[in-house]
Amino acid sequence: MADDQKTKAARWEGRDPSKDPLRAEIWSALEKQGLSIGPVYSRIPNFVGADQAAERLAELPIWKNARVIKCNPDPPQIPVRLRALQDGKLLYTPVPELVKEFPFVELDPADLQRRNIPFETVAPSEGAIALGHKVNFEDMVPFDLVIVGCVVVTRKGGRTGKGAGFADLELGIFREMGLVKPGTPIVTTVHSIQIIDDDRVPMSGHDSALDWIITPDEVIETHTPYPQPRGVDWDVVRPDQYRDIPFLVQLREKLRK
Repeated sequence: MADDQKTKAARWEGRDPSKDPLRAEIWSALEKQGLSIGPVYSRIPNFVGADQAAERLAELPIWKNARVIKCNPDPPQIPVRLRALQDGKLLYTPVPELVKEFPFVELDPADLQRRNIPFETVAPSEGAIALGHKVNFEDMVPFDLVIVGCVVVTRKGGRTGKGAGFADLELGIFREMGLVKPGTPIVTTVHSIQIIDDDRVPMSGHDSALDWIITPDEVIETHTPYPQPRGVDWDVVRPDQYRDIPFLVQLREKLRK
């Protein structure tokens, strides 16, 4: 691994040491086997066949029946976000790493068409932030489907992201605010190489499990045995997250009232 990649790989290292080697293993495998698109270390990795995975997802009833979709902002899910807009769905996507004063962007296909903004322009996160409507958690309506980015997954619904904890924090907030209901499907799109044995991914009480895993070649309904969290485990939120996420302290106090 080149020195600059080692630096990137170490960005979130140590937050969950039990999963650090798994992430490094998958990032390396994607790169060595020529399955990655762009940089992979310390990222939700983009992969060859991401568009085919999005097409498979769009064939499922959970997609067809969804009117409101939340999707992570990472490159491998650009085809998912684009398809959501093309299919006329209201789309919410977060600001990467939640670092701005507003946490989310709303993309309404009808509004975008009125403004003559091509869907392809706002499917990448940069376009979404520049041209979408900035919203807070209180401004959003409940989701019918949630797509999260993953680095490693298991067929029982175990998952880990890049190690920063943003997805589980978001999902905890969504649950406390009623935006994610019990039974709202949690979905990811990944390459099949990112699927590993079930017993290799330890799941904690604050970890959200996957209900569906979509690859370019396969649709997996996990029937996960892991219980979903009811909200945010504020005890595991790290000091740097309070420091770097502008609205987090205020939101915690509001939710605790």
